[in-house]
This record gives sequence, C-alpha cells and structure tokens, in this order.
Amino acid sequence: MATFKFELVSPAKLLFSGEVEEVIVPGAEGEFTVLAGHAPLVSTLRPGFLRFRNGSDDIVAFVRGGFAEVNEKGLIVLAEEASRLEEINAAEFAASISALEAKMSSATSDEARNKMAETVYQLKAVQAQLGGGGAAAH
Repeated sequence: MATFKFELVSPAKLLFSGEVEEVIVPGAEGEFTVLAGHAPLVSTLRPGFLRFRNGSDDIVAFVRGGFAEVNEKGLIVLAEEASRLEEINAAEFAASISALEAKMSSATSDEARNKMAETVYQLKAVQAQLGGGGAAAH
C-alpha cells in the first residue's frame, strides 16, 4: 500500500511525524479516511479517536478540537488537545468532562451553552468507548 507524510501536532508536543498508509480522522461532519493521493481537504475536528497505520503498527490517539488539512504533501492534524490512547488518564478525562459541565451553567449565550453541551456529549461518547473513562488510571 502506498504511503504519505502524516503529522499529528498539539500545542504540547509533536505526537507523530512520519510515513503512514492510512489515517482515520474524526471530522466535525463525520469520520473520514485519508489514503495516499487523497484530494485536498480541510476539516475541523470533533472529540474522538484518530487511527493510523504505520507499517504493521495500528496507532490510536484521542484528539479534541483543531483541524486537519490534506494537501499534496500529505496530512497534518493540528489538535487543540491530543494524546495516545495508552496515555489517557481516566480520572483526568472524567474531571475534564465534569469541569465543562460546570462551566456550561455559566455560559453567556444559548449558542455557547449549546456548543458546550455538544462537546460534553461527544466527550461522553469517547469515554464510553474507552470503557467507562480511560485506558488506565495513571
């Protein structure tokens, strides 16, 4: 299978940079798969799992917010928050959901409240996929 350049970047660190065979991205409008030669595309991200194949390794990372850009050079994902699945702390993940729920009550507009509610819903869906909160409590 043909490969292409992929970078996964968060403000905290560069999580991955290298050649991959495919990447499944949690786009705001739904998941999409990027393969070598994909048409140019820009998409915002929703909280979810980004999956990619690097040789024989299948790697899963959690991303929250940001965007993905596919161009002739490859794919770059600039995530507001990103971590590999095995790095997720269950207690911290649950606490971030609780903090966002608390912040929702002080939202200054219905639009802001609705956006936070949607994010909470998406994060709880991720939490359910993690089996109740995270890969492991560190």
